[in-house]
Amino acid sequence: MGHSHDHDHAHGAANRTRLWIAIAIIGVFLLVQVVGALLTGSLALLADAGHMSSDLIGLVVALIAAVVAARPATDRQTYGYRRAEVLGALVNGVILTVVAVTVAVSAISRLVEGVSGEAHEVAGGGMLIVGIAGLVANVAAMLVLRGGAKDSINLRGAYLEVLGDLIGSVLVIVAALVIVLTGFDAADPIASIGIAVLIVPRAISLLRDVVHVLFESAPADTDVAEIREHLLGTRGVVAVHDVHVWQITSGQPVFSAHVEVEPEVFASGRTGALLDELGGCLAAHFDVEHSTFQLEPAGRAEQEQGSHR
Repeated sequence: MGHSHDHDHAHGAANRTRLWIAIAIIGVFLLVQVVGALLTGSLALLADAGHMSSDLIGLVVALIAAVVAARPATDRQTYGYRRAEVLGALVNGVILTVVAVTVAVSAISRLVEGVSGEAHEVAGGGMLIVGIAGLVANVAAMLVLRGGAKDSINLRGAYLEVLGDLIGSVLVIVAALVIVLTGFDAADPIASIGIAVLIVPRAISLLRDVVHVLFESAPADTDVAEIREHLLGTRGVVAVHDVHVWQITSGQPVFSAHVEVEPEVFASGRTGALLDELGGCLAAHFDVEHSTFQLEPAGRAEQEQGSHR
C-alpha cells in the first residue's frame, strides 16, 4: 500500500507539472489570439479565443482540483480529496457547453447580418498567421497533457478542451485561406459554428463520465458478474452477495462484497489467508487496489434483510 501511495503521489505531482506548463503555453497565446481577433475582425478567431479562454480557465480549475486532490485523507474525509478532480471536470464540462452556445449564437447572428447586407470585413492574411500560431500552441499543450489524460478524469477534461481548440485552429486556418483566396467573408462565422459543433460532443462525453462517478456507477470497463465468478472460484467460497463497485475518481475503483464461506474456513483459522487471496484476485485480474470483504458463514444472506446482488 505504501508503494501505491508513493506512486499516486509521484503521478499527481507529474500531472500538476503538466498543467502548469500547459497553462503557460495557453495563457501566452490567448493574448496573441485576442489581439489578432481585434486587428483582423475575425469572429472565428474571437470564437477560438473564447474557447481558448475556457481552456485556460479549465486548466486553472484542473490545477486547483489536482492540488486539492493531493491532500491526505482525514478522519472526516476518509477517502481524501481525490473527488475534487471530478468536480474540476464538471466545471470544465459546463464551461465548454457555455462557450459552444455563445459561439454558435454569435456566428448565426453574423450570418444573418451578412444576408441583410451588413457583412463584416475580415483580414484573412492576419487571421491565417494567428491561426497557424494557435495550431502550434495547441499541439504543444496537447503533447504536455497527453501523458496524464488516460489516468485522470480531471486531466482528460483539460486535454479534451485543448484538443477541441486545436481542431478550432484548423478551422480558423481553413476559413482564413478561403477568405484570402476568394474573398468569401462568410467563411469566418461558418468556421465559428463548426468550432461550436465540435465542442458539444466533448462536453457531453466529459459530463457523462462525471455523472457516472458522482452516481457511483460501476466503471465502464468493469464486469461485476465476471468479478463474482472469480471470487466464487476461490476455494472455500460458497456465495457472494451485496457486491458494490464504484470510483472515487477516474482510475480509482473501490470494491466491497459479502462473501459466504464454508465452516472449515472459520474452524481452521484460514480467514486471513482467504482475505489475502480475494484481494490479490481483484488486484491482479481487475486492477482494483482497494477492496473490502465481509466474510460470513454459508446461508447468512437468507437471514439478512433487503435484496442481494
